Amino acid sequence: MTITEKTNIESSIVDVLKTVFDPEIPVNIYDLGMIYNIDVKDDGSVDIDMTFTAPSCPAADFILEDVRTKVESLEAVRSANINLVFEPAWDQSMMTEEARVELGFD
Repeated sequence: MTITEKTNIESSIVDVLKTVFDPEIPVNIYDLGMIYNIDVKDDGSVDIDMTFTAPSCPAADFILEDVRTKVESLEAVRSANINLVFEPAWDQSMMTEEARVELGFD
């Protein structure tokens, strides 16, 4: 798989991640800064490192399954492995400018 192909797949993954929301927050998980890393492998498998805004997120299982299902729905993705990480700890500085404005932080 070429670098261009991987970049295109990653872009598609970002697009689909922008459709995943925490039910309690009206901003998608990508713009919230909850996605730390997307690694597209040559075989079409994808590793995603993500976190939550709080370690005890009540919607964690729902969000993780939504991420996996949506990423795996992409034609170029063979499988998705979602790694839940808490290092570094999430904070508001990880949000995009749009997310901060939407949530009234700016």
